[in-house]
Amino acid sequence: MPDTKFLETYPLYRKFRVDIGYRLLNKTFPKPPIRMHCHTCKCLQTFNMNNEYHENYSYNTRCSGKVIRVVYLCSACKAYERFFLLQFADDYVMKVGQFPSWEIMPDKNLSKLLGEHQDYYKKGLVCESQGYGIGAYAYYRRIIEEIIDSLLDSIADLIPGSEKQKYLEAFEKTKGTIVAQEKIELVKDLLPEILRPDNMNPLNLLHSTLSEGLHAKTDEECLEIAGSIREILVFLVNQILLAKESSKKFTTRMRKLLEKKAGKTTKPKGTEKT
Repeated sequence: MPDTKFLETYPLYRKFRVDIGYRLLNKTFPKPPIRMHCHTCKCLQTFNMNNEYHENYSYNTRCSGKVIRVVYLCSACKAYERFFLLQFADDYVMKVGQFPSWEIMPDKNLSKLLGEHQDYYKKGLVCESQGYGIGAYAYYRRIIEEIIDSLLDSIADLIPGSEKQKYLEAFEKTKGTIVAQEKIELVKDLLPEILRPDNMNPLNLLHSTLSEGLHAKTDEECLEIAGSIREILVFLVNQILLAKESSKKFTTRMRKLLEKKAGKTTKPKGTEKT
């Protein structure tokens, strides 16, 4: 069924696979809340669905084959609305309209890493938003190929002491190839736990996703692959920066604590109470 991730992140014409053929348009149909930018509040807010799926159809009509308009209202200002046109089939739902349009904005942390390659990312987002899967895949793959060295270098700082030497040795070997998949293959099994939620390895996923070529694939198939590449890349960058920031804060606090303790134990002579 339509869920939060689908409404928040899926571009137009990307199919969200579900079994919905038997579903009826009534009050039991799910209305997941979403968290998106409110142009009135000028920040992220929670939005709740503000109409009924069946408003333009008979109650208990089957949803398959229908295009349905849904309206989401900001729960904070109670004024700003977001609109979606959803097309339903027996085994998928997809957006065929959205207002405001799908945001063509890079993740702020990813923008720092991308630097001069940010333009490729925006073009990839534009291709995704219009359902041009082959174009989106090509742009995202190009980005991975050009930033993979700096991405793997950033991961090195998160490797614990006992494993860091192995990672550095593998990372050194990556400099002997220009192929992104080969670079990832050398280090993917050495990823630290902090970058493996529920023991899922994003580098493994990235490796297998990049290995899927464009030949004989449709725009729809490439759209799913492109979306996976983008999501993995955003996750990795955010987790790396979050871990580094957390480590920096911890180090700063520990240093202050040690300095405070050192100050107490080295009082200048003559300050002792008599």
